[in-house]
This record gives sequence, structure tokens and C-alpha cells, in this order.
Amino acid sequence: MAQHEPLQGIFVPLVTPFTAAGDIAVDALESLAHRVLDEGATGLVALGTTGEPATLDAEEKRTVRAVCAEVCRTRNAPLILGAGDNNTRATIAALEALRGHPEITAALVPVPYYTRPSEAGIRAHFTQLAATSPVPVIIYHIPYRTARSVSADTLRELGRLPGIAAVKYATGGIDADTVDLLGDLPEDFAVLAGDDEFLFPLIALGATGGILASAQLTTAPFVALISAWHNGNHALARALGAVLAKMSAAAFNEPNPTVIKAVLHAQGRIPTPDVRLPLLPAGPTSVDPTMRYLAALSEMQTPDRRTRPTPNPLVTSSSEV
Repeated sequence: MAQHEPLQGIFVPLVTPFTAAGDIAVDALESLAHRVLDEGATGLVALGTTGEPATLDAEEKRTVRAVCAEVCRTRNAPLILGAGDNNTRATIAALEALRGHPEITAALVPVPYYTRPSEAGIRAHFTQLAATSPVPVIIYHIPYRTARSVSADTLRELGRLPGIAAVKYATGGIDADTVDLLGDLPEDFAVLAGDDEFLFPLIALGATGGILASAQLTTAPFVALISAWHNGNHALARALGAVLAKMSAAAFNEPNPTVIKAVLHAQGRIPTPDVRLPLLPAGPTSVDPTMRYLAALSEMQTPDRRTRPTPNPLVTSSSEV
């Protein structure tokens, strides 16, 4: 079983940019990786849902992993790799293939989807992974994709296993189970926000960071939010959290990563906004509001407003999104 250091900070799951010919835009991917680290991200996530791994072939996945691994080696940053599926034996094999790759800090593994195992089956699945994986495992808890919810008690039980480092918590909201889990966490087991809109309240409840796709659009405000909260500047944290939540909601108004790719293309950071079928490119009704909230965040981050951000009408005007 793999030992681990506590995970904290912002980890950015990168898109896989494509050229006009449909190939991976390697230079753009490398540039994205460096930029989010330049803006304060703790580390990268390769081949998460945002990276469209379901539509990449084996060679393309190796390319994405190699690019991200090289950037992380150069920058001395942690790399989390998306791995595994709803087959325990296949997931064990996928994790075993990571042995001998020291650049990979942890594996992000979803709760088994489609087959809808019982909670006891989910515990057995992750217990086997924890016992055999050469890298620490992060449980990816996202019920709206897996059709299985996992209780606070089960997450705590799994979190006590030495090979389980964290949970990416993406339940679509905050409820009594969320409060229960964060109120009594096992030692060295981290909760990382997985729903971008709920970063601020989860940090306030005790989460140590987040795995947040929209953070590649503007990483620094997410980092500033966490820093402000821990430094006691709760007013700034709340102000940033409000606009970041609006921006994130707009960025996920269509299937991920369609809006994010469209915005990155509009920013000139990737060569096309293209996604692969069955996804379709995002439309302006989602892209334009995302761009407006990004502009508001840029205004809030000017030096003379770092400690006392001016209220922005975008914070309360949800009807425009």
C-alpha cells in the first residue's frame, strides 16, 4: 500500500486541446500546465473527466500523461492521474501500471459507475485498491455520474486505510452528510472540493483544497480564496467565492469541458474549442456569461482591491447567467 502526504491546495484538471486537424495540441497543453502552476496551483490532474479520456486512444493518453509529467518534474509539482473504472480487477491492473512512475503522486479513481454496487461493495472495491496500488488513491465521489452515493461513515472508514489519501467530493451541494464527514475526518485524509461552485463553503467547513476544472480559466482567484480564508480575511474569501461560484456555474452550463474549451480558445490559449463526439461545442449563451464573470474577477484582483474588493453587480445578478 502506498504512503502519502496530506493533499491541499488547488489541483487543476486540464483539458486536452486539439488542433484543427483533430490531433492533440501538445504545445498548448504544455503551456496550459505551466500557466496554472505560474498562477499558484499546487498541482495538475491529467486524464480527469475534463481531459476527455473516454475519447482518447491509448497513444493519446500516453502523450497527455508524458506532457503533464514533464511539466510537473520541471516544476517540482504533484501530478494526479485519472485511472480506473467500474471493474475492480481492471482498476487494480491500471493502478499497477503506474508502478515505477515516481512523477505520479496519486490516482483519481471514480466510485464504480453503471453497475451500481452496494455500499459494502464500494468499500470492498476501494479496500482492494488501497491494499495493492503503488500510488495513493483519491476517491472520486460524484453521484450524478455514478448513480451511487457514498455515506460519510463509509468515506471515513475508507479514509482510515493507509492507501487512501483523499476524496474528491462532488455531490452537487452541501447537506448533512457533508457536514458530518468534515466534522470528523480521519487523520491525513483530505476532502478536496470537486464541485467548483462550492469551494468556498467546503473550505469553511474544513476541506483542504479542490480539484477544479474552471480554475484553468483563472487560477489565481481560487488560490487567493483559500489563502484569504486561512489568513482570516473572510470578507475577501466570501467576495471571491461569490463571483467564482457564478463563473463556475456558467462554465458548467453545458457538458464539461465544452464551455471551458470555448473560453480558453477565446482567450487565445488553445488553437480550437473542439471537443469529440458525442460532445458538441458550447454556444455563446454559456460562453459569454463565463467571460463576463472572468472580467469581474480580474477587476477584483487589481492590487488596490486585494483586501477590500468593490462589490460587483455580477455577484447578485444571477438572472443574467
